[in-house]
Formats: sequence, structure tokens, C-alpha cells
Amino acid sequence: MQRIATLLLALGLSHLVMAQNASVIINADQGEHQISRHIYGHFAEHLGRCIYGGFYVGADNQAIPHTDGVRNDIIQALKDLKVPNLRWPGGCFADTYHWKDGVGPQSERPTIVNRWWGGATEDNSFGTHNFLNLCEVLGAEPYLSANVGSGTVQEVIDWVQYTNHDGVSPMADWRRANGREKPWAVKYWGVGNETWGCGGNMTAEYYANIYRQYATFMPGWSGSAKIERIASGASGNDYHWTETLMKNVPHQLMEAVALHHYSVLDWSEKGPDVGFSEAQYFKTMEESLKMEEFVTRHSTIMDKYDPEKKVALFVDEWGGWYDGDADKGVLYQQNTMRDAMIAGAVLNIFNNHAERVKMANIAQAVNVLQAVILTDEEKMILTPTYHVMKLYNVHQDATLLPLSIDTPDYELDGKKLPALSVSASRDDQGVMHISLVNIDAKKAHSTEVKIHGDEAKTVRGSILSSASLQDHNTFDNPDKITPKDFKDFKVKDGILTVSLPPFSVVVLEVK
Repeated sequence: MQRIATLLLALGLSHLVMAQNASVIINADQGEHQISRHIYGHFAEHLGRCIYGGFYVGADNQAIPHTDGVRNDIIQALKDLKVPNLRWPGGCFADTYHWKDGVGPQSERPTIVNRWWGGATEDNSFGTHNFLNLCEVLGAEPYLSANVGSGTVQEVIDWVQYTNHDGVSPMADWRRANGREKPWAVKYWGVGNETWGCGGNMTAEYYANIYRQYATFMPGWSGSAKIERIASGASGNDYHWTETLMKNVPHQLMEAVALHHYSVLDWSEKGPDVGFSEAQYFKTMEESLKMEEFVTRHSTIMDKYDPEKKVALFVDEWGGWYDGDADKGVLYQQNTMRDAMIAGAVLNIFNNHAERVKMANIAQAVNVLQAVILTDEEKMILTPTYHVMKLYNVHQDATLLPLSIDTPDYELDGKKLPALSVSASRDDQGVMHISLVNIDAKKAHSTEVKIHGDEAKTVRGSILSSASLQDHNTFDNPDKITPKDFKDFKVKDGILTVSLPPFSVVVLEVK
């Protein structure tokens, strides 16, 4: 046995020797809560090359196929991803954005400076009509983030009326004059963004009063359509912020509370997007897995004031944040297998908290932070994060199956993290899907899956993996990391045994 181990080590296959056992018990007969498809939402801010040079190449572009200026390849990729919602125009940009600057004839729109993101000139050529029409093409719900930091209550009232009112009114008439007869019926409205920071540096108590004022005047313009108002929520472990909102804002004025958390090594030195060490990877995953604690504790506070769970938790900004290539745009970063680990593990957390978490928005969709799509002129690539989210879209609107997991540790320099994460659901056709993530950088883990209340008769699988954590897709090699068929499992005596390679994401279909 020692000789075999030595040979495997020489071949670089040591993880096969060091594989450890894990166990998962899925209660397939106890599903109660639906995993909202909106957990798989996205975020598009006027930042770097997310909008201009990303989504939007201009209505007069002759080199890149587009629909009203939005790239057709991006539209198709997001349709394939089944993107359920898109948040816009920020982010920090939202609280300096005045929506009326972005409607009407292009020649009459003012030029502004994006003070938050590099001082770039913003010509407002992409505005409300462009965004909401894009959402219609995608079949996605728009999520508008309203300006509270530098705007007014009247400005938000007018925006709601412009987008949602079907009768006669100044804003509805202006919309019609600008070429849109029927309203878009926008459901999701953020009342400010990060009001504890770039949205105004407010205290929780002050913002709670401001929120009450704005929220009071927002409904009532959309006829029978109901809007959902999302309060600007906490960053990470700021539990006082959530407690203050839940205690001081009448719940009939608030349909959801937001939460933001980024997987950052250190805000002063975020580390490289590609040439990172295992120690940096471990720290990134440690930050990512804190999402479990944050969601749990914020939910507990919300339960105290809202035991019927009428107010949802929206994690409307999350993802990895590194020091990328500034020459390719502000906050541009490459997307590696590390990002696949973040996406798989965090989405499992959201799935397993589906009773309270009803929306999440990865930051951001194109060319910024943990993007699912990267572009370079006419070229476009799909990132490992894109492939994870596509594998996981089988969970959208499916019934969450409760489970328990006994996982080995991923250990490095005396520190430990749970190596495995799992979530499971059953769709409306009765098909079960199990998503498993092994974040361990070195070891494979053999995992026994017991399914109570059902039986695994037919199993099919897909895997996302690669030879190195630093591997990524490039414009010269766009398919280096793509999902493959997965067959490293067996079913015996009702037990499904799965061998998960290091840093891999596996999704199983069980019938």
C-alpha cells in the first residue's frame, strides 16, 4: 500500500490517497419551502466596463451584433442562464444618479462625472428605457435602486409613476412622449444603497426615519401592481442596523431588508485575481463562508420582530473582490476556479435559507468583480462563475429539501474550514437535484448520500473542475473550464456514494 501511495504522490494524484469520508442525509419527504429563483439574480452598475463596453455598445455600432445597443451574445448568454432579475443602476452610483438625465432625446441628455468610479464621463446614453427594455428581452424582473443619498422624495415618486402608472399623469404622459405606451410595472425598488457608507454615511436610526418617509410615498401609482420596497441593509455583521430597521420601521412599509457581504482578503490589500497563494485562497473562502453566520443571525433578528417572515432578506450584493487589471476597466478582475468555489458554496447557503432569503444579486454581471461574463471588443467569454450558476439554475423555484451534513475539514496552517457544502431540491416534475461543493485545495472527499423518503434509481451528474485553482477562461482559450459529465458515483443498497475531486462543483440529477 505504501508503494502505491508513493507512486500516486509521484503522479500528482495524492488526493486519491488522502480522500476522507463525509456523509449527507437528505430528507426528501420533508420539503416545505420554495427556493426563490430570485436568489440567482444579478447586478449591473455604471462602473468600469459593466454598462458601457459591456452590456451596451451603442445603437450605431456596426461591428458587434446588438439589439438597441445591447450585445446579442450577452442577451443570449443571460437567457441561457435563466437570469431572474437584474439590479441597476448601482451600487454607489445609484445615490448620485438622477434618472431624468437618462430619458428623452439623446442630444438633450446632460453629461455627468461618475465621482465614485474613476471620475469617468457619463453621457447618460444608457438610461431607464434601455434598462427596462433589456429586462423585458431577458424575461428578467428589473430591480431599480433609487437615489436617497442625493435625491428627493419627489424624484423617486416621479420615477415610480414614470415606470408604473398606466393612467393620465405628468410622468406617464412623458413616458408615452418618449416612446413607451404601456408601463413596465417595476416591482422591486431599493430605497437607497449602502446608506451607512457611500449612500450618505447615515446612522441606522437616521436612515430608518428617512426610509419611512420615502416608502410612504412610493406605492399607489401602479394600479393593481404591487411594488416591493427594499430597505438599504447592513454590511456583514452589523446586526444593530438590521435590529434598528426591524424595530423602527412599520412592516407594512417594508417588503425586504438588504444585506451586503464581499469575500475580501483585506480592504487595503485585496490580493491578486489570478496569481494568488493557497493561503490567500483559504482566507477568501473563510470570508465567503461567513455568509452562513451573517444570514443566520440577521434572520434571527428579523424573526424576533417578524415571526411570520413577511419581510424578506435580500443579499443584493455579494461575491469575490480582488485587485484586478485596472487597464481593462475599474474593478475588472479575472474569474478563476476560486470564484467557482465562492459561487457554489454561497449559493448553497442561500438555498438552505430559502425560508427567509428571497433574493440575491451577485456583483456584477459583466466585466466587474465576480462577473459571469467578460468582454474584449467583439469577443466574449463565460466565466467559471457563469457555469456554476447555470448548473445551479435547476434549483430555481424548486422545493428545498432539508438535509444534514457531516463534513471533513479543509485544513491549512492550523486553521480549519468545512470542506463540503450541499443543498438539494425537488422541481415541479418530481426530479431531485443535489449540488455539492468541495473547497479543499488538495483532497478529494468520498461522500455518502442517504436519501430518506425517496430512492435513487437513475442518477446523472455534471462537474466543474480544473487542474489548478488559478485556472480561468481567456479570450484565446474560452472553454478551458466548462462543465463535463460526471460519473464518479455509485448507488448501492440505497446509498449514493460520490467522490468529489479537490476544488470542484458537482450537480446530480436524481430520479
